[in-house]
Amino acid sequence: MGMKDDLKAGKSLVGTMVAIVDNPDIAKILRVSGFDFIIIDNEHGYMDYQSAAGIIGMARAMDYPALVRIPEAGREVILKYAEMGASGFLLPNCETAGQARALVEYSKYAPLGNRGVALLRAHANYEKQASAVEYMAKANAQGVLMCQIESPIGVGNIDAILDVEGIDAAFIGPNDLSQSYGLMGQFSHPTVVGAIDAVIASARRRGKFSGIHFTGAPEMLQPWIAKGMTLNLWSNDITLMMTKAAEGLKTLRG
Repeated sequence: MGMKDDLKAGKSLVGTMVAIVDNPDIAKILRVSGFDFIIIDNEHGYMDYQSAAGIIGMARAMDYPALVRIPEAGREVILKYAEMGASGFLLPNCETAGQARALVEYSKYAPLGNRGVALLRAHANYEKQASAVEYMAKANAQGVLMCQIESPIGVGNIDAILDVEGIDAAFIGPNDLSQSYGLMGQFSHPTVVGAIDAVIASARRRGKFSGIHFTGAPEMLQPWIAKGMTLNLWSNDITLMMTKAAEGLKTLRG
């Protein structure tokens, strides 16, 4: 079963973000640690294409979902990661249906989108396809597309965003969302909670998925999982490493 199959089966998935560790083995390490998937962060991160390709290639060899948070819904950047074999995309600060449609346009093959066709590439394991049409339909069906909602505009347009065919999930960036309401870090404020609840409800009405990302204590995720968010992220490579280092050194130094 693939990532989308797991979601449709009602499973609750928890992934993490890869921001700076560009060794392909990071995919192995995080998989063995128990994360259900990873997202390579190339919005705030600055990993080059070759490094990302190494991680995605390692993940594909293990049948482990590796998505990419892209900086924008641009054809070049989406096509590059799609050709590497990325399992899907997270579009940050999505505020309009037009942005969501651009994500679909560049990441999905026709008739759903208009992704450029080059089939003898990493995404197809360099194997000649018996039927290009069947392969493209399968790729369209398996790829996961997530729109990150981080502003009142995005919340206000959530129904239109999720109505775009090909978009699978709405994903909350809590820092930017709370900041945009003038309530930075106040994740339990009624305004912020109400905005997130509206996104969850919109996704549920459409049979789509929702999720959120917290880098702090894992307990921060639990209330949102209880509310029905099933596509979540906890922490990132930086925080996981620094937190464990700080805990160990505190014990050693008293």
